[in-house]
Amino acid sequence: MANKVLMIVTSAGWLGDDHKTGLWLSEFAEPYMEFTQAGYDVTVASVAGGEIPIDPNSISGDIPEDWEGVMEPLKSTTSLDEVNPEEYVGVFLPGGHGTMVDFPDNETMKKVLQPFVYDDKLIGSVCHGPAGFVGITEKDGTAFVNGKRLTAFTDEEEKDTQLDSLVPFMLESRLTELGARFMAEPNYTVHVEADGNLVTGQNPQSSLETARKFLQKLEA
Repeated sequence: MANKVLMIVTSAGWLGDDHKTGLWLSEFAEPYMEFTQAGYDVTVASVAGGEIPIDPNSISGDIPEDWEGVMEPLKSTTSLDEVNPEEYVGVFLPGGHGTMVDFPDNETMKKVLQPFVYDDKLIGSVCHGPAGFVGITEKDGTAFVNGKRLTAFTDEEEKDTQLDSLVPFMLESRLTELGARFMAEPNYTVHVEADGNLVTGQNPQSSLETARKFLQKLEA
């Protein structure tokens, strides 16, 4: 039986009252393909379960042919309430601005992610996905990201999207406030950080390399 990897995606389709958002498709598609092609059994879960909103800005023209298989699991995701963390060797959080709405300080997210932290299992994330780390703690109550070297969508990249006035907080700033050793490269540079069993990528351009580093850690 193949080892199981959990992917948690956003259920939130709106940022503010009038900006349509959701999952950034490539941040799910590229890692999902890497994991499944490597032989892992992938469960796709979300806060609310069911069909996932996809950020329209993450789809330009036709979906690549080799991505067709990744759309199916997004039509009917497992609710996080139904997930048993003990079944998985690792968890991966793709981004999209929707994660800024339903990932931080979410009690169901905490219930699922905390066991990965406590058991020192592999945790990966890219772009806005690390919003899910807000509210996650170590056993002693300190912030999970405290002292950890990581990256995520930077404040400069957020300003460049002109959505900085709509997000509930700036992700780089919040993670830094929680004690993270935040590493930033120039906007939209492919950038991956690995610190122990935490693997993070800065932006959509980093999705594939983040997934590959995650797999390297799994198979080491």
